[in-house]
Amino acid sequence: MVFSSFVFLFLFLPLVLILYYVLGNKLRNLLLLVCSLFFYAWGEGQLVLLMIASILINYGVGLLIGENKNSKSKIALFVGIGINLAFLFYYKYFNFLFDNIQSAGLFEGFPNKEILLPIGISFFTFQSISYLVDVYRQETEPQKNPFHLGLYISLFPQLIAGPIVRYADIADQIKNRVLSSELFAEGVIRFIRGLAKKVFIANNMALIADKTFALGANDISTPVAWLGIVCYALQIYFDFSGYSDMAIGLGKMFGFNFKENFNYPYISKSIQEFWRRWHISLSSWFKDYLYIPLGGSRGGSFNTYKNLSIVFLVTGLWHGASWNFVFWGAYHGAFLIVERLGLKKILDKLPVFLAHFYVILVVLIGWVFFRAETLTYGLNYVGTMFGIQSGTDALPLVSFNNYTIFILILGLIFATPIRTIIGDFINKYLPKMGPASILAYAFYLTLFFLTILELAGSSYNPFIYFRF
Repeated sequence: MVFSSFVFLFLFLPLVLILYYVLGNKLRNLLLLVCSLFFYAWGEGQLVLLMIASILINYGVGLLIGENKNSKSKIALFVGIGINLAFLFYYKYFNFLFDNIQSAGLFEGFPNKEILLPIGISFFTFQSISYLVDVYRQETEPQKNPFHLGLYISLFPQLIAGPIVRYADIADQIKNRVLSSELFAEGVIRFIRGLAKKVFIANNMALIADKTFALGANDISTPVAWLGIVCYALQIYFDFSGYSDMAIGLGKMFGFNFKENFNYPYISKSIQEFWRRWHISLSSWFKDYLYIPLGGSRGGSFNTYKNLSIVFLVTGLWHGASWNFVFWGAYHGAFLIVERLGLKKILDKLPVFLAHFYVILVVLIGWVFFRAETLTYGLNYVGTMFGIQSGTDALPLVSFNNYTIFILILGLIFATPIRTIIGDFINKYLPKMGPASILAYAFYLTLFFLTILELAGSSYNPFIYFRF
């Protein structure tokens, strides 16, 4: 079940909200837990048992860590992290490793296992690990109520697409939440905004990007190659940030406040800044739970560059079990190192538009390898972008009509903070209640209606989180 489906919008969500506000405080967490497990089971079937096993194991390990303030707590932490990573490795990376072993001439003739990848396993695994580490660091108390920990791990608004929520950030909210009409209205508006991002911009850009990448990299023309990767860059941004908006909005409807996950990354002036703005919850997770434990920037430049390289290799692999993702992570890590070596000082002295151009160029080339099925295809595609080879196939242009041109322009505009600037102006110079407020509600109601019409009129609603 995805947020941009009619089953979720007009059946699951309204039903859960009605029950949630009818029931008293004591039963709300239990209701959310049951509904979250049902939400996951709807699409994943029996794999919901893996989710339940993860909850029970992390609950038990968390108690062991909290009760033993000695060497036993460290052993319990390592065992807990090991179990979480074992689940992740088996379901997400086993076949990838086995394929590479077979490519080296070992175990030839043995068939791959049919392993279904549980959607969102990377998200809830990282959340579980952060809970255990925070308990070990005594930054939070171990949760003694298994239903509360289960709710944290399985909470459906951010379960399958993030943001990665840390237990310490919502531990108090799980026990005590303040519900209000203002917070609910804020959540509804945020959800509608994210839904519109996904349905109008991400889906329409995906149509062109998918058609482009379905063609041979040597067959398409250079302009079409650039069009395809620009559309993909808009697709992945508005899909990721749109789902984050929907998750944050849903959280507010139920009384939770999740942290922001995107901050207009395409306006960055360096790759360092890009990663401070892109998928903020993932970047901060790797910083706090991998980069700093590895030593961070302590120990001199060599150790800093080594730790950065490890973090971004793992970041790439986190996104998918493929050498393409490993390359993509290493590619970004290399630019971060080069910027630390002195490129950042040069960028700071350049005119702003040149620094922006540098970031966009680096990011677009990186997205080619993120989207391509193989490294060879990605290299050939980049070659086509820069005219090393160029075909004549322009099939994606079949979908490039006045409407998609309009959506493309909207995507380029709203990838910048223009909406925030307009919103700040309205909040500063117009009263929060009265005609201005009524006009805002009318706008979002109309936007929701138009989004539903768009969703009903198109059968193209790709879900790009299957890799996670």
